[in-house]
Amino acid sequence: MNHILIVYAQGIEEYKKHFISMLEDFLTQNSYGLTICTSLKEAYDVSSLNPRIVTILYDWDDFGFDDLHHFSNHNKLLPVFAMTNKHASIDINLNDFDLNLDFLQYDANLAHDDFKRIVLAIEKYLQAILPPFTKALMHYVRELNYAFCTPGHLGGTAFQKNPTSAAFYDFFGKNIFSADLSVSIEELGSLLEHSGPQREAEEFIANVFKSDRSLIVTNGTSTSNKIVGMYSATSGDTVLVDRNCHKSIAQFLMMVDVIPIYLKPTRNTYGILGGIPKSEYTEKAIKNKISEHPQATAWPTYAVITNSTYDGILYQVENLQNELKVKHLHFDSAWVPYTNFHPIYAEKFGLSLTPQKDQVIFETQSTHKLLAAFSQSSMIHVKGNFDENILNTNYMMHMSTSPFYPLVSSCEVSAAMMAGNHGYDLINEAIELALDFRTEIKRLKKQSCDWYFDVWQPASEKKMSCFPLKPNEKWHGFHQVDEDHLFLDPVKVTVLLPGIKNNKLEKWGIPATIVEKFLASHGIIVEKTGPYSMLFLFSSGITRAKSMALLAALNKFKQFYDENAPIKVILPQLYKEHPDFYEKISIQTLAKTIHGLMQKHNLPQMMYHAFDALPISVMTPHQAYQKLIRQETQLVPLAQLKGEVSAAVILPYPPGIPLIMPGEQITDSCEVILDFLLMLDDIGTELPGFATEIHGVISGEDGKSYVQIIKKA
Repeated sequence: MNHILIVYAQGIEEYKKHFISMLEDFLTQNSYGLTICTSLKEAYDVSSLNPRIVTILYDWDDFGFDDLHHFSNHNKLLPVFAMTNKHASIDINLNDFDLNLDFLQYDANLAHDDFKRIVLAIEKYLQAILPPFTKALMHYVRELNYAFCTPGHLGGTAFQKNPTSAAFYDFFGKNIFSADLSVSIEELGSLLEHSGPQREAEEFIANVFKSDRSLIVTNGTSTSNKIVGMYSATSGDTVLVDRNCHKSIAQFLMMVDVIPIYLKPTRNTYGILGGIPKSEYTEKAIKNKISEHPQATAWPTYAVITNSTYDGILYQVENLQNELKVKHLHFDSAWVPYTNFHPIYAEKFGLSLTPQKDQVIFETQSTHKLLAAFSQSSMIHVKGNFDENILNTNYMMHMSTSPFYPLVSSCEVSAAMMAGNHGYDLINEAIELALDFRTEIKRLKKQSCDWYFDVWQPASEKKMSCFPLKPNEKWHGFHQVDEDHLFLDPVKVTVLLPGIKNNKLEKWGIPATIVEKFLASHGIIVEKTGPYSMLFLFSSGITRAKSMALLAALNKFKQFYDENAPIKVILPQLYKEHPDFYEKISIQTLAKTIHGLMQKHNLPQMMYHAFDALPISVMTPHQAYQKLIRQETQLVPLAQLKGEVSAAVILPYPPGIPLIMPGEQITDSCEVILDFLLMLDDIGTELPGFATEIHGVISGEDGKSYVQIIKKA
């Protein structure tokens, strides 16, 4: 229901009250909700919290214009009606017309006409706030057109012909099916041809994100990354790849026979991924990497950098641009689609750069991850001297010819939410909630007489900012950190557990996987779990209530732990799946057992060295993939991988970062990688329910782990 805000002082005159009462009757009879406030401050607070406020009626005689501009700063399009009997036009300043302002006179004889004017203003407002494609889509759906084309469910009608599908239809509701339309509808334009309202949507998004070109991608940033990669590099090209890359970049390397040169990021003993040190990508360092590579000869044409990392590490991007000197510079910014919209992220995102001569800068974003859009929503933003035809050829190669229009619309609406001051307000609120949560964890830790959770951040940073990672500071745990280079995004909150201090395992600890399972049993899902850390994302969808629920659940875990509750009580799902194993085990015993395994294998140090080493490149990922397709591969036990060339990407999740790429070989110099994988495999077999997922490792019928390798000639 749409709501109307009516503002007047207590003790208002009777003739005014009578006029307002008549308007209220007209409005409630037409299904508008009414909210009454007695001050403009109260009204502003209400309108800020209720996005369904569609107009404001207020008594100009009592309140004037002085405080009204708060509404304009928040939403310039919102209709405001000033009700008056005393003011004349001479009282109005030019600045007042920055508002969507109209006037009503306290006259009962005009009340019905005034009601019509209010409704007309609301209708215009509801059209004005909609971006172009979404407006066209809603208009078409409301026309109730008949269709004899795809999709076959025809607005959901087919789903209502069967009990199972009717339940499916009722769960999702009418409009999602009505908006699932065919590409044959000309008035809605085409996503692949970039025409009509869908072209207007792209232009609208580009304007909001300040790019030269923006593309909507309906099958995730995994696809966006492949589109950009295939635009930027061709067979035989040398490319620079952040080793902290998403698996979609690895898949691009398998699709195109490019020669990857890897930039190695740092990592700390918590398993948190840092950025790439400056020493890794100087001109001299890149030339050395090329000279040491068995196939690379030419300077790279394309570089892809993960910004931000999964754990929220951002770069000062100008230095990257100046040093890399590539024609196509790609920032995989899946985790930070919001950096345009708040000043703390200035100079820390790809779109903040001005392309150098003949350079193209790409930023790929997972709109759905931390903005408000349906899952799989993604965008490609482009700046610089790009070729539209080549870009579109790659775009069409990867996109469906039957895009899901509600998903397209959600991308556009997500951009509309960030337009004007709205974007700042949304992101600022998320940052404030994250900072408040961090402060509360620190406060409770200080109060605790034994153990409590901690948060990964510098002790001195309390202001609203991205936290700088400085050389020689201990809190971040990275060995190689450059001045004014890396920054921690405050909305990526990493909670630490006891177990590691000064980069070393302590005698006692609580592994994070235990807490993760406890939180899941209370309906709280952790984004990523390390050995003694948990990552929580404070997106624009976070509320203070959700933040406090997380804090309450953490406190509840501490209570259960201190009481040494049995597993059947604290982790009922784990007990249900493995009752015999966990029948007599308590939470402290489980924590001690897992921590003991960490100590036995010295997990943090092993993990650090495993990700610090790089296997030997024997062939390109593409060449290895071709052998896989030709079935020139065989399975060997994971323990026998040393000396063999892997046919697959091998990566443990979390964190989802490739340890071994297709075409790479484990040798003596990097055997720690294999030791790390075997250790993860061993822990999974020793403790039911605590196995680490390792992509590229296959479970055999005998229960052992296998990998695919290239057959020797």
